[in-house]
Amino acid sequence: MAADGRVFEGKKVLVTGGLGFIGSNLATRLVGFGAEVLLVDSLIPEYGGHLFNIQQVREKVRVNISDVRDEHSMRYLVQGEDFLFNLAGQTSHLDSMTDPYTDLEINARAQLSILECCRKYNPSLEIVFASTRQIYGKPEYLPVNESHPLRPVDVNGINKMAGECYHLLYHTVYGIRSCVLRLTNTYGPRMRVKDARQTFLGVWIRQLMENKPFEVWDGTQLRDFTYVDDAVDALLMAAGNDHAGGHVFNLGGDCVISLKDLADLLIEIHGGGEYVLRSFPPNRKQIDIGNYYADFSRIRDALNWRPTISLREGLTRTLAFYREHLSRYV
Repeated sequence: MAADGRVFEGKKVLVTGGLGFIGSNLATRLVGFGAEVLLVDSLIPEYGGHLFNIQQVREKVRVNISDVRDEHSMRYLVQGEDFLFNLAGQTSHLDSMTDPYTDLEINARAQLSILECCRKYNPSLEIVFASTRQIYGKPEYLPVNESHPLRPVDVNGINKMAGECYHLLYHTVYGIRSCVLRLTNTYGPRMRVKDARQTFLGVWIRQLMENKPFEVWDGTQLRDFTYVDDAVDALLMAAGNDHAGGHVFNLGGDCVISLKDLADLLIEIHGGGEYVLRSFPPNRKQIDIGNYYADFSRIRDALNWRPTISLREGLTRTLAFYREHLSRYV
């Protein structure tokens, strides 16, 4: 079931991380619904924001180049807005281990600062916070539901968990309507392919397009993947439903697949290419979570969300996008 766009018609919507992968896809959908969209992004090169991401709607949105760590800017930007999709974050698990303080500033302290701005200057704002399945750590059972213990294996997971807790606390204590979506392996057009800071799949696609073999580490691990249009649907449905406030929801994919089978599928769709099976690099193995796939029955039952784009179709669309636009993203 797709989101009901009437909820956003004529509404003022703020998207942090709005020039990034998910934020730009969300912005395009919101513009189509008739929302007044304000995109906030720092455009720090390592974090995925890209002006080309919004080329289709550039004249129909407002853009503010600002960092969510700047509370003076956020104090001004949250005022008068009806919805906040809080997508800004540092996503690299490895970067969080080599530079933990920056991750702390963006994924924890800045989230608290944003919520304080909302409390003081716009407490009626409705917020959807984008979190990650990484906070579960190594699964004790599969599929993983929202009751699974939270045991992050890296600094990024700990700080994202703090960000979640802040949003839920401000919902409970101050009545700032907030909910949390735990995203898993979101992929699709406009995702970062320059490096693995967002997802390994982006690197695979880039190397495939450049006729280079890509590396598959281990290959036996199981994963699920959410196509970006499905993730956008979930964000919109959570924002537009009063019953979502105060809740945490897993997202998931239409199937579970091993990384080796994923690589084979990608090459089949592309019509060629090759990969090399490797062992995990030691610095990656330390923070690897093993097999993971989600139980998304809570959001299915509460909001009637489920993935609608098959993995094959999603990869087909993604490859078509980068065949045309790869030079923009490398």
